[in-house]
Amino acid sequence: MTSTLTKTPPDDDAATSTRMRVRKNGLEVPRGRRWWREVGWRHIVGLAGVAFAGFPVLYIVSAAFNPLGSVATTEIIPRTFSLVNFETLLGGSKGPFGAWYLNTLILCTVVSVAQVILSTLAAYAFSRFRFYGRRGGLLALLLVQMFPQFLAVVALFLMIANFGKVIPGIGLNTLSGYALVLMGGALGQVWLIKGFFDSIPHELDEAARIDGAGHFRTFTSIILPLIRPVLAITGLLVFVAVIGEYILASIFLTDNGVKTLAVGMFGIIAGDRSNNLGVFAAGSVMIALPVLLLFLYLQKFIVGGLTAGSVK
Repeated sequence: MTSTLTKTPPDDDAATSTRMRVRKNGLEVPRGRRWWREVGWRHIVGLAGVAFAGFPVLYIVSAAFNPLGSVATTEIIPRTFSLVNFETLLGGSKGPFGAWYLNTLILCTVVSVAQVILSTLAAYAFSRFRFYGRRGGLLALLLVQMFPQFLAVVALFLMIANFGKVIPGIGLNTLSGYALVLMGGALGQVWLIKGFFDSIPHELDEAARIDGAGHFRTFTSIILPLIRPVLAITGLLVFVAVIGEYILASIFLTDNGVKTLAVGMFGIIAGDRSNNLGVFAAGSVMIALPVLLLFLYLQKFIVGGLTAGSVK
């Protein structure tokens, strides 16, 4: 008894799909129109996003190294290269830029560290403890964050002015008084950090208690090393927010020697926006340096913490 074997022709769609794919390092990669439909358009969107974000950065850098320093003569790629704007800025002819820079770094460091510490302690309490008023406290923090701090500027101004009459060191035109104003949002990162705390298993706390560790030892030795990514992120966010804060700083810091970079640089460009663009751009480039260095330093904690969490 014999049987006839018939060879079924391949499916057209399957054949087309096979022709559109090639193997690269053992993986199938789409080609032609299918590549544009699945992958190619993402590259176009990504390049457009990079161009949109990079245009103002290139413009500011170009203006910083342009010796003419005016709006009309600034181009994306400067034809001449000079450090005259940085020399003018650091020379002090436009104001005590060095003092502004130091004031800003001190404020950013103190406020960032204080906000991260206080927000972390409060977030740990709200996440791990159960007490009366816990839900109301969380809702109150969320409600307060919905209103900008500028709404209370009159009350804050009167309060700091009265403090200055008793303790001059925390009055108006003092960095400590302005730092106290910024510390009014010290618990602004509680919700973000609490969400990270909630993702850590409670079994770690129970195991630490069985070994005889108290709440503080559990927090510092067990929980705190696991939340380094969110601490790095919140610290960076607070640092950037403080370095760019202008409205409150312009009200509480009016003396030229205690101004921050935001207030001082605005005073430079407010006099003559056209001819002072180069100096303002040079200051903007120097302002970006500590943020960039801080991000590069904290990046290892963010990546390392996420990698360790995925392995565990």
